[in-house]
Amino acid sequence: MLAGEQVVETSYSFSTQAPGPPERRTQERHVKILRVGVFVVEGRRELCLIRNISAGGLMAHVYSPVKVGQQVIVELKTHERIPARIAWVRDSNAGVAFDAPVDIEALLANPVTLDNGWRARSPRIEVDRAATIRVDGVPSLARIRDISQSGAKIETAATLVIDGDVVITPEGFRPIGAVARWQEGDRAGIVFNEVIRLNELIAWIKSA
Repeated sequence: MLAGEQVVETSYSFSTQAPGPPERRTQERHVKILRVGVFVVEGRRELCLIRNISAGGLMAHVYSPVKVGQQVIVELKTHERIPARIAWVRDSNAGVAFDAPVDIEALLANPVTLDNGWRARSPRIEVDRAATIRVDGVPSLARIRDISQSGAKIETAATLVIDGDVVITPEGFRPIGAVARWQEGDRAGIVFNEVIRLNELIAWIKSA
């Protein structure tokens, strides 16, 4: 767990840009699983926790000093070495720009397995898509802010009942039955009643 805050899960984006610095947040974060990666800096191998990753780069919590412009090698999977450079540094976070875009679909299709043999949570993909959410049959507008095969984070003015049933219909997608797990103001987290097929999810994301 990172010092002074709860751990958030790794998020994915198909953008060819490297992620920017993290926002300053005061709200408590929900505990998730961060993907572990490796930086090779000046011949040293350093573990890092990857917060966000896009086709063009990543943002990571680092444990050794790095400098803007410094060349690094990033290892996201065994035997996969990605040349990159440090784009920005803020506190213990660093932004990394890949020398060439990576295949996000391949990363999503091969989620990391933990040392104890358990598989990490489904990768979370950042989106900004309209949706309709039904609570007790009453429809309300919503926006999906991130989504995985098993759930989503949304923004809506509707009041959700924790552990209550909802139906969400993302724009351009079919209705999905779900259960509300948390709500803080207009933001909420829902868990789908089914695991969405990865190729179906990626096709919807790319249809925007």
